[in-house]
Amino acid sequence: MRILHLLSQRPEATGSGIYVRAMMEHARRKGHTNFLLAGIAPDDNPAIEGYTRNSCAFVRFKGADLPFPVVGMSDVMPYESVCFKDLTPDQIESYEGCFRKYLEGAIHRFRPDLIHSHHLWLMTSLAKRACPDFPIASTCHGTDLRQFHNCAHLRERVLEGCRRLDAVMALSRNQKDEIAKLYDIDPDKIDVTGVGYNDRFFTFDGVKPKSPIRLVYVGKLCRAKGVPWMLRALLKTTHLSWKLHLVGGGTGPEKAECLQVAKSLGDRVITHGPVSQQRLSEILKRSHLLILPSFFEGLPIVLLEAMACGCRVVTTALPGVDELFEKIPEKFVSTVVLPRLENVDRPIPEDEPAFEARLSGAIVEKIRDIQASPEIDSARLSSILKPHTWSNVFQRVEAVYRRITPGE
Repeated sequence: MRILHLLSQRPEATGSGIYVRAMMEHARRKGHTNFLLAGIAPDDNPAIEGYTRNSCAFVRFKGADLPFPVVGMSDVMPYESVCFKDLTPDQIESYEGCFRKYLEGAIHRFRPDLIHSHHLWLMTSLAKRACPDFPIASTCHGTDLRQFHNCAHLRERVLEGCRRLDAVMALSRNQKDEIAKLYDIDPDKIDVTGVGYNDRFFTFDGVKPKSPIRLVYVGKLCRAKGVPWMLRALLKTTHLSWKLHLVGGGTGPEKAECLQVAKSLGDRVITHGPVSQQRLSEILKRSHLLILPSFFEGLPIVLLEAMACGCRVVTTALPGVDELFEKIPEKFVSTVVLPRLENVDRPIPEDEPAFEARLSGAIVEKIRDIQASPEIDSARLSSILKPHTWSNVFQRVEAVYRRITPGE
């Protein structure tokens, strides 16, 4: 099968980029042929294992193709970007016109059997409008639902193509229900294929360093991810012995705010910046506890990566998290009730102190658990996580491909 993959942003950064690269790799292993169309910055030259210029095409933002930076599916990206809500009507037309030109060129050059587009947003809608007779499946990553809530002026343009998709793939049952409601898509067209992790990198050998307890946060340094609240919660736990590893990038005043709050914790915080998957696996293998304080996510890959490396988890009670951890013993995972939110991912100020207290309490409880019972049954953990390896996720995705492709 010849599969054209579409991603409107950089393929080497963020969770959706990891997802796309994993799908391409496992499709290749199963004998399929791939082609990628993605958006990149002017000086980017993405290195995608096993792929050359003949199997990729890139729209260059802030350069030869479009004059503005990459338009991020999140309002804060780990690289220079602009927001969909800030684009002018002329910029939207230029954005769609440019991607349409590249899409038509990729189809003429590659002649795919089907298209797998990522995010239920403008590019996916454009693909179905431009190629109504092509079988097209799209994976929802969660950030598209946030854009749907926040960019009311773009909804009709998005719905025009997305409602006609041949298949939609959701990360969780909760997300499937939300997609059906927001986009008015028949639930029978929506498959829960889930999210995965690379079980070649993310493994656990049963050994963790002793004191101090190593905490880790992985993600963008921004407010929507809850980073300032996590750091303030940790100020209430300084009576315990721990070090926090901050892994991830960010831009602008929100990154600056996160780093400023981190300074108040002194040498207890080690900042790594963005890292490769291999380096991330090394950090997680030596960490005891992952903290994910996000206010809004799809279904974070890092939860699986951390568990596979033997980390316990403190996470906000995001939609889909309960499904992900329904077979994981409670002693490994603590969920923290979210504050009331406005505009999807902004906590109501009066709820912030109680949220910080809940987060602090959960962290203290998990640190105590680790100190009392440091051992983890790695064989049992591996068995529980097996359905979430990328190879098993791709099996579910491939079944969708075959269902919507004539003759397969």
